[in-house]
Amino acid sequence: MSDPEIRDNADAHRYELDVEGRTAVVIYNLSGENLMITETLVPEALEGRGIASRLAKHVIADARERGLVILPVCPFFSGYFQKHPEHADVVHPTYRQILGL
Repeated sequence: MSDPEIRDNADAHRYELDVEGRTAVVIYNLSGENLMITETLVPEALEGRGIASRLAKHVIADARERGLVILPVCPFFSGYFQKHPEHADVVHPTYRQILGL
């Protein structure tokens, strides 16, 4: 289930979520069906509130909907998939191996 407040800013290659006048982002590169997640940035004032996880859930749902596979280069996403192996189906097979999913 995707989050209507999160937008995919395709021109800037990032998903964006505005919270209290600040913007949390997930930066990506899209190549064919490969969605490489390179960085997750949450402003310090918003840390510890589950915003990165909220973004991750949206990105996973969006990738699944669009038939994309995720290459989680970003340390946050790698860790998220290790904590939530139920989403392994959307992870690129090479990364599944690397992450032990």
